[in-house]
Parts: sequence; structure tokens; C-alpha cells
Amino acid sequence: MVAFEQQQTIAPGPSAQQASTPRDELKAARSAYGVDSAFSSQQQSLHRQEAPPFYDEMTGRDGMIRPHYQDYAQWLHHTPGERMARKRQEADALFRRSGITFAVYGDEAGAERLIPFDVIPRIIPLEEWQKLATGLRQRVKALNTFLHDIYHEQAILKAGLVPARQVLGNTQYREEMRGVNVPNDIYAHIAGVDLVRAGAGEFYVLEDNLRVPSGVSYMIENRKMMMRLFPELFVRHRVAPLEHYPDLLLDTLRTVAPKHSPDATVVVLTPGSFNSAYFEHAFLAQQMGVELVEGQDLFVSNQHIFMRTTQGPQRVDVIYRRVDDDFLDPLAFRPDSVLGVPGLLSVYRAGNVTLANAIGTGVADDKSIYPYVPDMIHFYLGEEPLLNNVPTYLLRKPDDLAYTLEHLAELVVKEVHGAGGYGMLIGPAATKAEIAAFRTRIRAAPEKYIAQPTLALSACPTFVESGIAPRHIDLRPFVLSGDTIRFVAGGLTRVALKEGSLVVNSSQGGGTKDTWVLEG
Repeated sequence: MVAFEQQQTIAPGPSAQQASTPRDELKAARSAYGVDSAFSSQQQSLHRQEAPPFYDEMTGRDGMIRPHYQDYAQWLHHTPGERMARKRQEADALFRRSGITFAVYGDEAGAERLIPFDVIPRIIPLEEWQKLATGLRQRVKALNTFLHDIYHEQAILKAGLVPARQVLGNTQYREEMRGVNVPNDIYAHIAGVDLVRAGAGEFYVLEDNLRVPSGVSYMIENRKMMMRLFPELFVRHRVAPLEHYPDLLLDTLRTVAPKHSPDATVVVLTPGSFNSAYFEHAFLAQQMGVELVEGQDLFVSNQHIFMRTTQGPQRVDVIYRRVDDDFLDPLAFRPDSVLGVPGLLSVYRAGNVTLANAIGTGVADDKSIYPYVPDMIHFYLGEEPLLNNVPTYLLRKPDDLAYTLEHLAELVVKEVHGAGGYGMLIGPAATKAEIAAFRTRIRAAPEKYIAQPTLALSACPTFVESGIAPRHIDLRPFVLSGDTIRFVAGGLTRVALKEGSLVVNSSQGGGTKDTWVLEG
């Protein structure tokens, strides 16, 4: 089976002044954790010898283990490397046996790959998580309010805080949604917010994923795997549970059903078994106890959606769709689509079915809209943003364009509609030829790009071939919005496993970790 849509981004790397080569990072890694070969008796020390140019999740700059890592560090220090290696092999075998693999679009070999799982968890103290949770609630609330506004009154556009052409001319803006009312005014029922930690340890939002955010199945399966491999750790640590996410998801979806019925019929709409995230679609349907359907399993009758069953047609109230807007309804969008349901948009506009996420949410996670989220929080909520954006240059602006072209070697440049870690330039890691080629592309269509300063992403201890070494990470919590905003404590931690790599994408060699939020 395959899983995990390739909609990830490459996490930016260290600043130009702090740029490092793979050899430099490996040297720093070995210095950081005292490892040069796997777990030799003289190399298990977790005390830092020199401070690296990035925030270390486990060890402070004074060389001391951070309080929330101390119990785990002690356990790790006394755990033979051979056991860790065996457990990693066991995890790989179990994941492969369960079909938890993914395919990379455009891979000529067409081979399914196992997303590497790291057996060392990422640990977050409760107080820190609570601050993040408050910031996530604020951000997602503002984004949902923005989506309602741009499809109704458009107050933020009239106020000039967000340029109207950036919204109304956006390819993700759906004119068909103008004036359409959705339950509870919620458009993004499931949001995956990508967070990175940089500098002295401050979290930044790297991007918002509001269309069909993926990866939650890995979050859940990673926890199950850690509990199976190391049950003693969950006796030593009070780790907040997250296995109940499917229950929260189902409850959330039912609260936004057209009639707000606790017995509303919910289905998961998948493009089919050849989609890169099919495992996740099937997993979530099974975990929620609802039907996994394809477009051909649904039909429209009397302005309602029905599902074909062996007992006859059954009305559907909520569709958790993992199909992009363009393919949802061949009568309204792409006429060549065989993935959607003819007439679905008319039923949706009539208020007789709920789509999660709503049609047209993509405009709010467009990279050209991302810089305006702090303004949305001020405008709609009258509050100061609790989570900071990464400073961003919009290359459609002449001054931003001029600065970017002059400093390409120092910046990360992204396509506005790019995904999967493709179509990007990481200046400090690029060759002169790559920079020159990208400069030409930018000049040809500057409005298609944004640029950001490179960040020294935080690193977490990771079990690699050479032993334990720091590797860069990000975090994707999943925020559910219905009659209230809720989520489980934690998220999907992605890790750049290659020596010197800053790429966390699964399509480009990244892996995942279990994320622990300690309750006490």
C-alpha cells in the first residue's frame, strides 16, 4: 500500500553565516553526542562538547540534559546499541508487513518505499505544548474566519490588509463558493500546521496545510510502534495519549453535519488505491468505523448524496474527502475527472452535505497568502499572534524581488504553489549554476515565488548508522475544527536522516519520530 501525499515542504537550513557541509555536521554530531561508531563503550556520553549553531532539543548549550529529557537520557545511556539496532529492524519489518509504505510521484521505478522510523522519540514538556496549543487554536480560528470572509463580505480585502488580487486571482480561489454557507462557518476542519524551532528555541510556523493535510496515520502508527518496542518507557514516562485521534476526528465531522446529527453518516472519499496516501485513507476509515468510498460508489439524487450498499442506497451526510477540488465534480470543475461525483457541488451548495475540508480552502494555505496570517489575527480576533511566521519576501513586490535576486545564495526560495520539497532553491546548499538557473526562473515569473531567510532548525538525537547523532526536525500537529477546536497532544515529527541534510520530506530521504508530550 502507499501513503502520505507528497505535499510536504523542505525545511530551510542554517543561515548563510552558519551554513555547514555534510562533513561539518557529521563532525558536530559526533562531538555533540560523543558518537563515532555505534554505541562503543567510550562514546555513549550524551553531554555536549561544544555548542552547535542550532537549538538542541535534548541538551542545553551548557552541556546539561534538559529536564524533560533526563529520565529518557538515563535509560538511553544504559541501553545497549545492539538492542536499539534490533528494535529498528523490527519496526521496519512490522511497518512493511502492515503496508505502511509510500510511492513518489514521477519515480520511474514505481517502487513503494518504507518511510524510515526513528526509535528515539522527540519529547516536548507539557508547559511548552500548552503554549503551542493556544497559538494553534488562535491561528486556525483566524484562518477559518478569513475563508468565510473572502467568500462572503470580503471585509479584509476592502480594508486593504490583504491585496484583493492575491485572493480573487488565486488559482485556489473558487468563485463557486461565493455566498455558500457552511456549518459553523468552518472551512478547514482538519489543518496540519508545520512548525519549526530555530534560534534560541522559538517556534515558527513554516506553512499551513488546509486542503488535504496528510501524515496523521504515521503519528498514530509511530506511537503504537514505540509502545510495542519499548513498553517499559511508557511506565517510566507519563506520555499524553494520541491514539484517540480517530474518535476525535469522527466526533468533529459529525458536529458539522447538515443536521448536526450524532448519527450522521460519514465516509472517507479516496482517489483510489494508486494514490500515494491510500494507506492513510483506508487507515482512517477503518479506525473511525466508516466506509472508504471512491467517486463511483456515490451518486446524486433529489439534491442529496447517496452511497451504494448491498442493502440499497444510503444517504451520506459528511464526506471527508482526500480528493483535490479540481476532481470533485466533473460537472463543475474538470470534466475529464473520473474521481469525483457528478452533481456534488450542487448538493453542497444546497447545504445537504458537508465536505471536509471545504472546497476553496487552498487559497488560505497558498504561500503568497501565508505572510498575511498575522494581519488576519489582528483584524479578526483583535489579538497579537502567539506563533510567529518566518519572515517572507513576496517576489511580486519590486523591492523584495531586488533583495532576493541579490541574496539568492543566502535564502530559501519556494514556488507559491510548490509541494513535496520540489521546485525550491536552498541558497546555502546550491551551486553557482543552480543559483543562476533559478535567478532566470524568478525573473521570468516573480509572482510565482516567495523567499525566506534560512533557519538553523532544531535538532533531536536520532539513531543513525554511526550511532546517536543530532538530526534536524519539524513538527506537524493536526488541528480539528467543528463545534470547537480540539487536537491530541503531539503531532508528526519529521526528521532529516541523511548526514548534513536539512530535508525532512519523505520523498527525499526524510523519516519520522514518535512525538511525546509529557503530562508530568
